[in-house]
This record gives sequence, structure tokens and C-alpha cells, in this order.
Amino acid sequence: MEQPTSGTVAQAGPAQISVEARVSDLVRIGIIGLFAYWSLQLVAPFALIIIWSAILAVALFPMFDALSRLLGDRPALSATVIVIACLVLIIAPLALVAVNFADAVQALVSQLKTDNFTLPAAPEAIRGWPVVGERLYAGWNQVASNLAATIMKFQAPLREIMGVVLAKLASIGGGVLSFVASIILSGIFLTMSPRLAATIQVLASRIGGERGVGFARLAGSTVRNVSRGVIGVALLQTLLCGLCFAFFDIPAHGALTFLVFMLCLMQLGPGLVLVPAVVWAWFSWPTSLAFAFTVVAIPITVVDNVLKPILMSRGLSTPMPVILIGVIGGTLSHGLLGLFLGPIVLSVFYELLRAWAWPSAPAEQTAATLPHDDRDKSIEGAAPG
Repeated sequence: MEQPTSGTVAQAGPAQISVEARVSDLVRIGIIGLFAYWSLQLVAPFALIIIWSAILAVALFPMFDALSRLLGDRPALSATVIVIACLVLIIAPLALVAVNFADAVQALVSQLKTDNFTLPAAPEAIRGWPVVGERLYAGWNQVASNLAATIMKFQAPLREIMGVVLAKLASIGGGVLSFVASIILSGIFLTMSPRLAATIQVLASRIGGERGVGFARLAGSTVRNVSRGVIGVALLQTLLCGLCFAFFDIPAHGALTFLVFMLCLMQLGPGLVLVPAVVWAWFSWPTSLAFAFTVVAIPITVVDNVLKPILMSRGLSTPMPVILIGVIGGTLSHGLLGLFLGPIVLSVFYELLRAWAWPSAPAEQTAATLPHDDRDKSIEGAAPG
């Protein structure tokens, strides 16, 4: 009678051990998940700064590498020079905008104190516009002649609008400070690039093997291409617009130049500023001067349509529509950060779909998405630096 009992115990032993092992695994996973959740909660306030720092480090790494070799393999000095240059590129336009804005506000306040603030009369050419010409002409002159009464009439909406504007300005100021911190941190990432590159290579290999390494390289190459195609072209258009505004003495040219830069980053283009400026020029300037301004403004408006596709798809097998949709969709969904995250996510997802649809393709096929100069290199392009 004792033999069945011992057999039952012998059979129950492995099952009980298996259950205990599963429970132990679940407990370990739960503890790891709990610590991961706490870690994410602690890092969350700095997540935006860290992500921006990594993106900037990846985008600036080719410049950092070339400058470091030029200075005799001095990474710390090279990173310092790049950080200072980036800070100057940010602070100088903002200071120019602040000075122009302060001058405009001071002039407005002085005119309001002396009761000399008036709007110019409507141009006679507006009366010839079909359908709305007469009404627009009469309304413009009415507001210009009785501006004080108009301001008092719309006092409450103007207060609400000014409150929204002040809140936006405060958020922009906080974003600028965060971006400055990201630039400084990106310089630290650049000096640590070898160790960060090795870490990313190990993590990517653990997650996806050779294809994971290829996806990491694809992310780094996409960041550099987007930075050249979007930020590079935006800086070029902003520089051309700033020179054009200064040469033709456009009022508030500093603020308009900064607005052009923001519109170019958001993929809206400089046309939203240049087209109204051209219209204003034809109403306010002599015909010859307005024609010259128009001839200069048109190429500046369309230059991104030529340069952007060339720079953004350079050396990548990922189709240009995928990258462009990622840039536009990411910007609309997540703001300026989505400008980089959008094309990275879509490019990696596109390669994942291609790998799933053609599983027999060799693992090295992913490396074809890299620029030709980077295919034989290490994971440097994927690391922050």
C-alpha cells in the first residue's frame, strides 16, 4: 500500500518544482519591472533633455570627429568648441529678436503715451479688388481713424489673447533653457562616444542580433540625414532671408528671421513670411524695388524643394516618402522632437516589415540602408557620438 503513495509523491515532485520555478521567475520579473518603473519615473523629468542630447550628439558626431582629428585628437576641446558654437547660434538670434521686440514695444508705448498712435490709411488699390474691395477699404479706414474706440470695444478679447501670448512666450523660454541644457549634455556625450557606441552595440545585438545592430545604424544615419535635410536647409533659408530682410530694410527683420527659422523647422517653409512681405512691398515700395525683392524672395522660398530630397535620402535605401511622412507626421504629433523621432520610427518599422515579408534575406541586407561610407564602420553612427 505504500508503493502507490511513494509513486504519487515522486510524480508530484517535478510538477511542484516547476510551479515554484515559474513563481520565482514571475517574482524576479516583477521586481525588475518595479525597479524599471521607478527608474523611468525618476528619469522622466529629464527625458526630453536626454533625448535631445542624444539626437544632437548623433547629428554632430561627424563634425566632432573631423574637428578632433584636426586639433590633434583632443575630444574634450573639440566638444567644447562645438557646444560654444551651437550656443552662439541659438543665443544670437534670440538676442536679436529680443532687442527688436523691445524696440517695437518701446516705440508703441511712447506713441500711446503721446496719443500719436495711428494706423496708416488704406491704399487706394484695395478699392479695386473685386467683391471685398470697398468693404475692406472702408473697414480699414474706420479702424485707422478711430483706433482708441476699437481697442476699447475689443478690450476683453484682447486681454485673453495677450494672456495666451504671454503663456506661450513663457513656455518658449522654458524650452530654450531645456535646449541649452541639451546642447551642453550633448558635448558630454560626444566625449564619451567610444563607450556609448560599445554599449549601444551590445544592447542592439542582445535585442535583435545582427539585424538589431543594423537598425541601430539605420537610426543614426536617419538622424544625420534629417539634420542635414531639415535643420541644414532651415538654417540656409533663414540666413538667406535674414540677408534679404537686412538688405531691403524690412521692418522688424530680426523677429521675421527667427519666425522664418521656426516655420522651416516645422516644415511650413518661409513662404508664410515672404509672401505677405512681397505683398506689402508692392503696396509700399516703388515698382522696381518691389520687383527686385520678389525676384530674390522666390528662389529662397523654393530652394528647400530641391535640396531637402537630395540631402534626406542620401545613401539610404529607405524610400523618400517614408522619411518625409515621418518628418511631417512626427512634427505635427510631437513638435520639434518628433521631427527626428518620426523618420527614425518609420524607417525602422519599414525595415522590420521588409525583414518580416522576406525572412530569407540575409541579415546583412539591413546594412544596405546605411550610407556607403558607414557600412564598414562600427556602430558609431547609432551612438550619441
